[in-house]
Amino acid sequence: MSDIRITGVRVRALSNARPGGSPDRESPWLCTPISHFPDSRERVADYWGPVSVLVVEVETDAGITGVGTSGVGNAGTKGIIDHHFAPLVIGEDPFKIELLWSKMYRSSNRFGRRGAPIAAISGIDIALWDIMGKALNVPVYDLLGGRSKDSVQAYASRLYALKDLDQLADEARGYVDQGYRMMKQRFGFGPADGPAGIKGNIALVRAVREAVGDDVELAADAYMGWDLEYAIKMERLLRPFDLRWIEEPLMPHDVTGYERLCGVSETPISHGEHCFTRWDFAELIERRAAHILQPDINRVGGITEARKIFAMAAARDLPVVPHSNELHNLHLVFSQLNTPFTEYFPDVELDGNTIFYEIFDGNPPVQDGQVRLESRPGLGYTLKEEVVEKMAADL
Repeated sequence: MSDIRITGVRVRALSNARPGGSPDRESPWLCTPISHFPDSRERVADYWGPVSVLVVEVETDAGITGVGTSGVGNAGTKGIIDHHFAPLVIGEDPFKIELLWSKMYRSSNRFGRRGAPIAAISGIDIALWDIMGKALNVPVYDLLGGRSKDSVQAYASRLYALKDLDQLADEARGYVDQGYRMMKQRFGFGPADGPAGIKGNIALVRAVREAVGDDVELAADAYMGWDLEYAIKMERLLRPFDLRWIEEPLMPHDVTGYERLCGVSETPISHGEHCFTRWDFAELIERRAAHILQPDINRVGGITEARKIFAMAAARDLPVVPHSNELHNLHLVFSQLNTPFTEYFPDVELDGNTIFYEIFDGNPPVQDGQVRLESRPGLGYTLKEEVVEKMAADL
């Protein structure tokens, strides 16, 4: 394979505890899995946790360091890498990605298969692909089959719930002015909010739809905060607004619920951001429990696992639209044919969605609603070391 050997694995947890937002803007929110509980608004910081992302650096004896990231909010993932996976990969050839992935997955079988252990594998795996690209002096997308498109349509992924609907409408119009022809907003209410919450969700969608008109595609995200009965009712009430999709209405384990919802919904249903490995996605595909798949490569098992998910989806003509717009996602977006558009977080707030803009140089911008990827070896990222050091979390 190669004469390169892995000599070390360095993991740094970065904190999201930093000021953000605008003083003249009310605090936005979204429906979440804890919205069922009365104190959910007060405890939302506890839900997200103190860690935004793990930066995983895999060092080699060739002087090449690969950089990956591991999920969001997984403070416990660092220990899994340090104590379980780093000893497995040190001394190995970084080009042996399939072998190393299987070693990590099988060794974690007693405590893994989903969640933090898979996010840990993801961070290392992404770094290995970065090493291969740098060693061969080619972009990672060339290792995945080559660039399949010059640009990709981006959808503006913001529009969190606001009480001030005029302010929400102004935000939406601003994205249209920037050239976006596709966007996604967040629902603010779930079953615990009763009839008033249903009306509130409809009002949020109506405000954005009326602001952007019928020529802009609009989707909306429930972030796992609904149940099946509520989702069926909301989908029927939202049909007049012609949503491109409804995202993550149910908890990820409720595959039966998703299967039933997809069977009756006239609006496409998307999810997968909180699913793990090819086996989760194989079940979704076989049971027709999603119309659009949305894995995040730094959660799902890395690039090695994600390309299998893309291939399974291609066999059923299902679109795969990864969660978020980090470069580990975009190399698959640009190399695979079954990704028609990509998520993009406009840099309007300092939060967990924009941390990649802060810690990395090399993030591709959006121009006229399109993302273009430059040809750089590996993933194309460069760490801003001084920023990373300032954001280091004390674990």
